Amino acid sequence: MTTPRSILITGCSSGIGYDAAHRLAKEGWRVFATCRREEDAARLRGEGLDCRRLDYAEPESIAEAFDSVVAEAGRLDALFNNGAYALPAPLDDVPVDAMRAVFEANFFGWHDLTRRAILHMRPHGGGRIVNNSSILGLVAAKWRGPYVATKFAVEGWSDTMRMELKGTGIDIVLIEPGPITTEFRANAVRAFERWIDWEKSPRADEYRSHLLDKLYRGSDGKSWPASAVTDVLIRALDARRPKARYTVTTPAHLGAFAARILPARLLDRLLDNA
Repeated sequence: MTTPRSILITGCSSGIGYDAAHRLAKEGWRVFATCRREEDAARLRGEGLDCRRLDYAEPESIAEAFDSVVAEAGRLDALFNNGAYALPAPLDDVPVDAMRAVFEANFFGWHDLTRRAILHMRPHGGGRIVNNSSILGLVAAKWRGPYVATKFAVEGWSDTMRMELKGTGIDIVLIEPGPITTEFRANAVRAFERWIDWEKSPRADEYRSHLLDKLYRGSDGKSWPASAVTDVLIRALDARRPKARYTVTTPAHLGAFAARILPARLLDRLLDNA
């Protein structure tokens, strides 16, 4: 009997991680799902998934979750870094501690977990690490600065690892989704309410006139289901030689193309109306 391939997926409480964990399990992978909150992990265990708690902002939870997965799996074939959150606000309203918190969850925790995966995969002859970035890792957008900054960091970090790990059998892959239907905005609202004292901002009138509405009501634009990302994740995992980048959704394809060919000021003007 062939041993099923194993994968550790983060951010599985809802959205992209949730869809990916269930879909890969159905396709025969041995899935180790993780969630930031224990109650979500328990819910997923009730749905038949092997799920444990992992919070990127808590190094001890990263170590505990990874060590338990490796002890149980023996060999980890793939890692899908997925969990992240946004703090929507003009950058001049974002406290430094808030920016540190976003980077802890969206970047430093990823680095911690990924280093552990690389150290494990090397003696086993290889593996695949897929990092769920965003089109906002290629083009910026107003009022999304902390998230944009972390995704730009993920892009450069992934490119560097891809070059440094050449010849080890460990592939580094980026997925760059556009608008996906998830609980992402609800989580962003909670972060905003925790960190942003908008009534004391020099932009208070802007918040009242349109920024709060934009935050709480969301965009009227089209979004794609989380399964669109899972489709691409499966392609990236199954490819003999995966691409460095996979964009997902029409806006992501257009944004990536525009970032490559347009002058910065022209791109600014186009994105200003996005």
